[in-house]
Amino acid sequence: MAKTIRYAGGQSSLGPFVAAISDRGLAMLEFGNMNEMRMQALRTRFPDSEIVEDPEALRETLGLAAGLVDHPEGDVDLALDLQGSAFEFRVWTALRQIPAGTTASYGEIAARLGSPRGAREVAEACAANILAIAVPCHRVVKKDGSISGYRWGFARKRTLLAREHRAHLLQGSAEGLHEIASD
Repeated sequence: MAKTIRYAGGQSSLGPFVAAISDRGLAMLEFGNMNEMRMQALRTRFPDSEIVEDPEALRETLGLAAGLVDHPEGDVDLALDLQGSAFEFRVWTALRQIPAGTTASYGEIAARLGSPRGAREVAEACAANILAIAVPCHRVVKKDGSISGYRWGFARKRTLLAREHRAHLLQGSAEGLHEIASD
């Protein structure tokens, strides 16, 4: 039985985005508008599915996604429908374990996965990710710590990292104030 993938466009502080959901969860979250390339990505990942535009069904998801763009450090409760190879799934799982406000290099992730020379494959898995922010490939940097490519643009990656870093610093300051107040 074919399932239905529903999609709709939304607006965020970093520009338009498109979200798609399946019966299992968020299936796509990409900056930009729906176009033939994004439609083809959905068809490839969900080959036996009917793909329909349905803004009403995505009303709540669009709001959560826009909030996640503004607060990428947030812990939004979105079920994900990850579709990819076994290696991509392993990489995406590792990406979701990088704490907000921190980064990891492609090589560090490859080493965690038992493939220390697999940095290029990790980069390819990041590039195949169609769940922006929900699978935080923006937290992956070059081994020297510099910002590298990002499927949705260098400026967006820099902004997302800055937002997370700021939130991380604010959280640390608030925890420090709490410790002082309780002494």
